[in-house]
Amino acid sequence: MNIGIIGCGLIGKKRAYALDKEDTLVACCDTNFLLAKDFALEFSCKPFNNHQDLLKNIDCDIVIIAVVNKYLKEIVIDVLQQHKHVIAEKPLGKNLKESEEIIEILEKINSTGRVQLKTGFNHRFHPGIFAAKQFVESGTIGKVMNMRIRYGHGGRSGMEKEWRASKDLCGGGELLDQGVHAIDLIRWFAGEVNDVYAQVETKYWPLEVEDNGFGILNTRNGVSCVVHVSWTNWKNIFSLEVFGEMGYVKVEGLGGSYGQEVLEIGKRKEEGGRPNIEIIEYPPEDVSWRNEWLEFKNAIKEQRLCVGNGYDGLKVNEVIEAMYLSQSQQKKIFLTK
Repeated sequence: MNIGIIGCGLIGKKRAYALDKEDTLVACCDTNFLLAKDFALEFSCKPFNNHQDLLKNIDCDIVIIAVVNKYLKEIVIDVLQQHKHVIAEKPLGKNLKESEEIIEILEKINSTGRVQLKTGFNHRFHPGIFAAKQFVESGTIGKVMNMRIRYGHGGRSGMEKEWRASKDLCGGGELLDQGVHAIDLIRWFAGEVNDVYAQVETKYWPLEVEDNGFGILNTRNGVSCVVHVSWTNWKNIFSLEVFGEMGYVKVEGLGGSYGQEVLEIGKRKEEGGRPNIEIIEYPPEDVSWRNEWLEFKNAIKEQRLCVGNGYDGLKVNEVIEAMYLSQSQQKKIFLTK
């Protein structure tokens, strides 16, 4: 397949490295043309500094969009209207309204054709998380009762000047940064969210957006979930725990600065006491990007809805909007859609 990448920063490069040998990266684009030219030199493709020029001049089967939140909606819609398959990095627009506009265009196009839109939820494809999901689905831990997830880091010097700290460019703070992954995983493991009660704070960084988000989320399946995402964790952390009637699964670490990815499966004993525990450790290489890419290509070939699709991106933004509303109104918010 011929691939175009719009956005030549860190995530754009991760996506480029994840491509198959049988795929051809034909073009890249970034408004910083020097960045695009360096990217093109590294990956042997044609550089552009305007995505419309790329779409007019290059034939692509799939376009990967890895840009600042503010500009994602316009570019995604432009690419979809060219009937190209799209991977759009999370979040799918900087708010729920933008997600809804994207999905409206997608559905109009798919009324006469078949275009795939994927939200960049690569965390589903970390091997420990993926295996944990399989254990839950197989009934290993029994009926799921509750779930807890923590995700955070400590920021960087000058973080308040980064685009992530800009309400205009990002739409929000930590909830739209790491929070989208946490909420997507809650939906994936525990089902659709029914109601939320949230506390959204700016505790430390001199920002116009939140640096911490806390939430209690109840799903339609009766699973109670707790989430905390933070830019004041100081030490990078990822921890996902799912508790069932017969045991639990826990994933800690994502590799790299988040520590080794480790899956723990605990099986409860009838008589109580310490459960039977199995530990699975994973290599440090981050294979989530490649695994996600392969799943997306298979979905296109098999003409089925991909895992972590545009509708998932919409639903996550719906939950985040409810969390912001819960903070402003200081009450539980019910999701009706």
